[in-house]
Amino acid sequence: MKSSSDSSFSFQKKKREELDCSLVPRKIPRKNIVTKAFLRIKTPGVPLISKSTGECCECIVLEPYKSYAVGRSLKLCEFIFPDRRVSRKHCQLFFDSLNKKIYLSDGVFFSCSEGNDSFSRARVRVSLNGVFVNGVKISGAVELHAGDEVWLVCGNEEACGMGDRIGFFMERIVCLEEVDQRSLIKLNSGSVYWDYVGLGMEHSGIVDKMNEFSSMCRDVLCSDDPVSHIRKCLILDCRKRDDCAFKNGDDKNSGLLSDNDLGFCKNGRLEIECGNRKRVYSNEGEAEEKCDGKSQEEIILISKENTKLTYIDGAANVEAIQQLDNGGINFQDSVIASENSDCSSLEFVEKDGFIHCRKVLEDKNKDGYIPPPGKKFYLNRLQFRSQDLPDIHNTVSLPELLHPVDSLIRVFIATFTSDILWFLSYCKIPCHLPVTIACHSAEGCWSLDPDKRTSIPFSDFPNLTIVHPLFPEEIAFGKDRNNSGIACHHPKLIVLQREDSLRVAITSANLVAKQWHCVTNTVWWQDFPRLDTANYLSLFTQFSNEEINMDSNSDFAAQLAGFMATLLADVPSQAHWIMELPKYNFEWAVGYLIASVPGIYSRRSPCISESKHLLAGNKHIPESCGLKLLGSLEASVVGLSHIYRASADSKGAQLKKLASFLGKCDEDLHGMSEIVLRRDTNIPADRNAVSVLIPNPEDFSTGDFIQLGFLPRHVAKWVAPLSDIGFFMFSAYIYPKEVLATALEGINKKVTLILYVYLGPSFFDISKVTQLEYVSGLCSLVASIQRCAGLWRLNEVLGQFKWPEHLESEFFFGSSSVGSVNPQFLAAFSAAAGKRSLPFSESEESDPDWGCWSASQELKNPSIRIVFPTIKRVKNTRSGILASKRLLCFSQKTWQKLKNAGILHDAIPYPSGRVGLPMHVKVGCRRFRSKTDASSFGWVYCGSHNFSAAAWGRPISNSLDRQANGNSRNNPVLGSRLHISNYELGIIFIVPPPDTVCVKQKSSTLDDIVLPFVVPPPKYGPGDAPATAQAMREALAELMEQEREKCEAATAVQGWIEEEIPEEEEEEIVETAQYVTMEKEDEKAYADKLWSQVESSESS
Repeated sequence: MKSSSDSSFSFQKKKREELDCSLVPRKIPRKNIVTKAFLRIKTPGVPLISKSTGECCECIVLEPYKSYAVGRSLKLCEFIFPDRRVSRKHCQLFFDSLNKKIYLSDGVFFSCSEGNDSFSRARVRVSLNGVFVNGVKISGAVELHAGDEVWLVCGNEEACGMGDRIGFFMERIVCLEEVDQRSLIKLNSGSVYWDYVGLGMEHSGIVDKMNEFSSMCRDVLCSDDPVSHIRKCLILDCRKRDDCAFKNGDDKNSGLLSDNDLGFCKNGRLEIECGNRKRVYSNEGEAEEKCDGKSQEEIILISKENTKLTYIDGAANVEAIQQLDNGGINFQDSVIASENSDCSSLEFVEKDGFIHCRKVLEDKNKDGYIPPPGKKFYLNRLQFRSQDLPDIHNTVSLPELLHPVDSLIRVFIATFTSDILWFLSYCKIPCHLPVTIACHSAEGCWSLDPDKRTSIPFSDFPNLTIVHPLFPEEIAFGKDRNNSGIACHHPKLIVLQREDSLRVAITSANLVAKQWHCVTNTVWWQDFPRLDTANYLSLFTQFSNEEINMDSNSDFAAQLAGFMATLLADVPSQAHWIMELPKYNFEWAVGYLIASVPGIYSRRSPCISESKHLLAGNKHIPESCGLKLLGSLEASVVGLSHIYRASADSKGAQLKKLASFLGKCDEDLHGMSEIVLRRDTNIPADRNAVSVLIPNPEDFSTGDFIQLGFLPRHVAKWVAPLSDIGFFMFSAYIYPKEVLATALEGINKKVTLILYVYLGPSFFDISKVTQLEYVSGLCSLVASIQRCAGLWRLNEVLGQFKWPEHLESEFFFGSSSVGSVNPQFLAAFSAAAGKRSLPFSESEESDPDWGCWSASQELKNPSIRIVFPTIKRVKNTRSGILASKRLLCFSQKTWQKLKNAGILHDAIPYPSGRVGLPMHVKVGCRRFRSKTDASSFGWVYCGSHNFSAAAWGRPISNSLDRQANGNSRNNPVLGSRLHISNYELGIIFIVPPPDTVCVKQKSSTLDDIVLPFVVPPPKYGPGDAPATAQAMREALAELMEQEREKCEAATAVQGWIEEEIPEEEEEEIVETAQYVTMEKEDEKAYADKLWSQVESSESS
């Protein structure tokens, strides 16, 4: 790096040459000479963004006699520094091709008058904060040399106290002059990094062809071995070559390659070249002629469309030749590898008719295969990443995640926000590929109208379906979906199906460009191989509550299928996904899925002894056949009030008979009694109708029944066909006391019915089914099976292990949004994560409350730390406050509640190259340290769950809830019901305690999982505060007060970082002691219609 005292550089006006307008040529250069300047730069701080590509620049390409503005305005500048300290149009660059010099001016200095050969100066408007070269503030325009340091705003590091420095180092300047016309060139400039390259070419008749031939001859003469040069180097027949052109409206694609046009250079790699002679000038003005075979470091530039072509070693040449389509060269998104000392490869991508190139630091194939991360996660690859970052092997891009696209059978994506057109273009999705995208819609997700919740938005992609998963009415304000409520479809899931494998990816990034390019997010994925025979039992595998099961494969498929089925249950055209998952082997899943689905949940229905009354269609069930229970679900009985209302039973005869039957029913330990389900195929109103009956407890053989009502339409819709065909069998249980109380009250109150699902006699014929009725029915069944969600799922997974409290070293959760948390939620989350109070003795563990973590203990001794960025950190981000304002959510009310708790810690991005960029991660960790070998164990979560009750669920306690007594070992702080508002999905990696039973082999420690922020996170200091919405508004207002122009930076940054809409700030949810649900009007109308047809048939 040159200092300001270097003899070759000085900022004294006498030594530092300013632009002299007389040097600018009065004549336009010949059209057949194309000259450019390439400035190889390095930006150690705030990235420099190219307006043409939207990507971080490491090379600036200048055309002669054209000014290039540098500033923060996207509209006014060709190169952008996205920082509020930079003026809208801060400085300009100018290339004098005659003297081969580069000039830099402060502010708006140059202008060219069109239609005139002369170059004139316009009115000067300097920048607000100045431009510094080698620490000296410039005025006017000065010449730049290789080794110069160019800084905007501040001239030295000490003065840059507000954050990252803004500017760049001039590593090298190269001028390129093309004397002869060429369609393809080879250039010796390994140290030049190309951001945008293009060459304008045109045919010029016989003279031009003779010049080309003459040039080829000179190249042969330049070679040390002319014969070998002719044999090994590719010669393109000029009569058949393609033209490389700027996007100027011309599309000359007539050239073709014959087999004789292909050859190979002496390095054994495929080359394409026209033998064109180039002159490359360094900034010292020395010219070097490059002939074939002379260059040690080469860049090959190719244009055209569609075919990828790379340097390919020896044996692969045949495959490369086969990529040429009918002899033509198609170079859209072509990848050209180049060996040089600075990078492993260069990528040239043609977009919208222009050639772009981007450095690829990991693989020669940019979108090549990257092995799954295993029991850890990667981070997304940022466009602003420094090339010397140590985390290069732990990052992945979205195209790499989907690679190879050509082998995909179908794709499923769940996301919050989405830019679907960007996704289709960026990942090169074929128009025929079936793609299902489930995403959030404030209107669609609350609507019962299927047309508002599904769509095929693009005619060019007829197999792309958008789905807006339904929010249940019970979580709406006032239990009325017309009022909406606090709910988000917030998961980030990608499922990629191929013939031989299924890839499941869980990330924290939404399907938008900026979240993958400019914001830190976590990415995990795993590939699961195809089975020889589909295993449909995997859809229903449940955890055992009695023993520790160390194999996460025991319910990975069931959790994945259940979550996807919930999103697609009422979209029959997409139900086939549930038929596809059992075809793959999830045996070696490395983690446990943690899902949240909106709703208000009761504890899972208790296990029962073998049922006596089964709904099994017309299939014969052998007496010796053992029943296999697959799961249970909570439904209801509709129409109970119809027959027991006062007008229909004026004397109470029906009510007395009901009371008599119920009083004689056998109740199990949980207060449940078995009832009978019967198919009613003779009811015209619904061919799938299923009646609910109570048999005579004293003599079942007499066929004496009392009908309570019917299964709801949406349940009978799939129970009937699945039982009729024999895939499944069903039994049902009720709570007699609840039924009798509801009948006595005579109101339209819902009566709970627990439905148990058994393996049917024809279950193993499921794979043969293609009818939509059965496929959709299976999807609805899988969606309805009871599974633990949110906090209860976290407790189900982590509660398998006995975590040694005295060895805990860290327990924290970091997320981009923190909800309306309180001591009750903090205690519930800690308890779900396995936190227990100390001390307690093993002999007293039979006491359900003994050792349980509670809200009072959380107040006295906070257990978990919340990781969230301070407002100071957000102010100093590279992209400004507004970018974080659209990502972060933390209410001032919550901050006031937690201010004195001492549980907030700053989120410092890791690795250091990501400091200054926003984070959108959701990561939790509880770490324990072994005293014997200092190894670590515990768990790490990553996914879409923010640290909020909306995501994880808010426990609801009710001492009178009958099901709270059904499982005496549940922690009271986790409640008897759970209110969840959001769809969420994540994965948890577990390194169990060393003394855990059934641990096969301890193969890793928790330290192997690198987290996206500094650990341990530093605690908030006395003056620190989180970046709440109010704090960010005040910070923006403060900027407006200080300087009006700087306020415009927010507008500029808003166009640069366009992110998801922040989630609504949560409010406290107050639940009543008694949770009562009423029959919906459509359910009541359905039951009344069925009753009327039953009564009319009985009377006739």
